[in-house]
Amino acid sequence: MYLKTLALINYKNFENQKFDFDPKINCLVGENGVGKTNVLDSIYHLAYGKSYFNPINKQNINHQADFFVIDGMFSKGEKPEQVVVSVKKNQKKIIKRNGKAYDRLREHIGLIPVVIISPADRDLITEGSSNRRKFMDGIISQSNPDYLQALLRYNKALSQRNALLKYFAANQTFNRDNLEIYNAEMFSSGAIIHRERKEFIKAFTPIFKKRYADISNDKEEVNLVYKSQLFDTEWKVLFEENLQKDMILQYSGKGVHRDDLSLKIKDFPVKKYGSQGQQKTFLIALKLAQYDFIKEELSTKPILLLDDIFDKLDEKRVAQLIALVTKDDLGQIFISDTHKERTENVVKASSDSYNMINL
Repeated sequence: MYLKTLALINYKNFENQKFDFDPKINCLVGENGVGKTNVLDSIYHLAYGKSYFNPINKQNINHQADFFVIDGMFSKGEKPEQVVVSVKKNQKKIIKRNGKAYDRLREHIGLIPVVIISPADRDLITEGSSNRRKFMDGIISQSNPDYLQALLRYNKALSQRNALLKYFAANQTFNRDNLEIYNAEMFSSGAIIHRERKEFIKAFTPIFKKRYADISNDKEEVNLVYKSQLFDTEWKVLFEENLQKDMILQYSGKGVHRDDLSLKIKDFPVKKYGSQGQQKTFLIALKLAQYDFIKEELSTKPILLLDDIFDKLDEKRVAQLIALVTKDDLGQIFISDTHKERTENVVKASSDSYNMINL
């Protein structure tokens, strides 16, 4: 799988731009603010139907326009695949594959596997549990459509249950039968989510540990621990015990929407006890493990996007990383950087096939 050509119309800072790409390594170089990250984000957009950095569609439209179009031509197993994402203000987003629009976005997820490594990934460590749930959900959903369907059902039922709790409070009323409708949906779909997350972490953790060892030269012991209220209490007991609190707060406080992924280094949280270098290594190992997992599950090589990678690591470690991914034959790679010479020196040491794109 690789991206052959890309056309952007009114996407972020680009009014009309076309790119031709090398099947192996593509380096986007230029000063800050010229749109290097936006090109990488457009590729992510083609894969997931949304921006990695700003999921609000209309905010990705060039400020001088009222629509954007991203048009990508891929080669997948020597078969051409055209994906077009278009958004017009106040209208529904449209995603087309080979000229035919999808009825539902979930039908597209997994067609174009993409993994991005960005400075924004630090949120996985520093911010709340929702970021780590999204990380798990994004990986599992690419190869497991049943999981994605369960996730959509659960989130819909959760939203409806919360709205009902607010209705009860506003009208000083209560109807258990109505509440049980949404409880039942959260039970059934939540059980699937919990089971698949548990199995995912079991399979994913050894891959992550190996990647961390490769980058750090086996310097530290790391681990991932899946945390869920369902390990301690059954669904019905969980909801019943928390009902009065839910009524007061008008919000569902228990369920898989409260799950978390604990990131450990030497049995301590990496957020508190990991150095800056250890945290960067931890994040890159997570993302490379994501790549390995998706590659195995989908039997295809994802596209790897390295956004401002020199901000994460020093030049020596970047060279080590590039050598690592090219040695493993990871497929197509995109790199953004502000220094052309620095980037070219690193990639040409590892590969004869690369393309330098000046922005």
